[in-house]
Amino acid sequence: MKNWLPQRLPYVRAVPLTRATVSLSPPAVLTLGFIVLIVVGAALLLLPVATTAPISVLQALFTATSAVTVTGLVVVDTGTQFSLFGQLVIALLIQAGGLGFMTFAVVAAISLGAKIGLTQQKIAQEAMNQTSLAQVAQTAKAVLLYSLLIELVGITLLTLVWWGELGFSRALYHGFFYTISAFNNAGFALSSASLMPYASDIAVNLIITGLFIIGGIGFTVMIDINKQRRWRLLSTNTRIVLLATVIINLLAFCLIWLLEANNPATLANLPLKDQALAAWFQAVTPRTAGFNTLDYSQMTDASNVLTLLLMFIGGGSLSTASGIKVGTFVVLIMATYTFLRRRDEVSLLKRNVPAAQVLKALALALVSMSLVFISIFILTALENAPFLDIAFEAVSALSTVGLSRGLTANLSSSGQLVIIFLMIAGRLGPLTLAYFLATPRRRKIRYADTKIQVG
Repeated sequence: MKNWLPQRLPYVRAVPLTRATVSLSPPAVLTLGFIVLIVVGAALLLLPVATTAPISVLQALFTATSAVTVTGLVVVDTGTQFSLFGQLVIALLIQAGGLGFMTFAVVAAISLGAKIGLTQQKIAQEAMNQTSLAQVAQTAKAVLLYSLLIELVGITLLTLVWWGELGFSRALYHGFFYTISAFNNAGFALSSASLMPYASDIAVNLIITGLFIIGGIGFTVMIDINKQRRWRLLSTNTRIVLLATVIINLLAFCLIWLLEANNPATLANLPLKDQALAAWFQAVTPRTAGFNTLDYSQMTDASNVLTLLLMFIGGGSLSTASGIKVGTFVVLIMATYTFLRRRDEVSLLKRNVPAAQVLKALALALVSMSLVFISIFILTALENAPFLDIAFEAVSALSTVGLSRGLTANLSSSGQLVIIFLMIAGRLGPLTLAYFLATPRRRKIRYADTKIQVG
């Protein structure tokens, strides 16, 4: 006789939706982390206590993005529109964005004795551009230690310089704000004229440029210098970054002085000493610093085109600067030289550069140029402004420089959104953004070789 009772259904374990996990790549986590930081910063800047007069949501979002991405482009004047609280929020956003929120997270976890899992290490590795997971914690500690030490020196020096002019309390605050802004290559200033009133001040010029050059060469370079302390013992990367930085800065200094020497709106009417100071400052600030002691809208077109190139190159890897980075630029130059000389391997200082790094440099440059071209096209369609102003703004935003020919405050709402996207993309790195948008998958098959006509 058949059992008429219903058959017992197989037991199925219900999985709570709250425990569902989402697999995100390291670039995705970094992107979301920066976006959260920007949103929180914008919310704080919208508080009545943060401003002297109400600002729009878009203005707060633009300012927060510019601070977190250490760009320095502004749609409202930092010194007059924001209260002391608002300016402190901007300074903290600059510090968090410049050093990277992953640095703080790793250091905090180590301080609390927590173990960093493999996933977290991969995220931190992506943020710090490290090839070895074992170096992540050590690098995070060094980044924080070096930053605080250098910033302390900068605050002390600038306070002493401005003490007689501003009084101790204001000098200390200005020293704090400008040091944070300079070392992190942000370019935020407490005056709408940036540092133009100090164009002839040797101390201010040397301290500010010293801060953003040190911040822009990269923490791996600083760590290597402190560890080895001899030129021949330094890594190839360190020597390349130092040599390229010196050569680019000196060449830019000479060219800008030559191009502006007869320009009455910039250098022509200045004494020789002031000409040298102004030429030096404008030569090194495009390496994503954002400050200026001359009005870029009054400079010659040739100087502005040179500035575009300098902004696009940027500073060193794992630094507070952006751009395609000095190492990328050098690898591309040497790869081109290698091809023209009919050689098989790219070499630098008697060391071969792996093909994977050459491809990465090529991809980074191509993605960056594509973003610049597309953004210039969109901004040209949206804004009624001279082409050079638009190109300057787009490259400045993507390279997180913060220099402008005066277009930023006159951008439409749509134009501001384009610049916001460029600043985020520039800070995270175009290659990281491309990784986020299209997660790579390894092919399990290999196709036969073919030849495509190039050139």
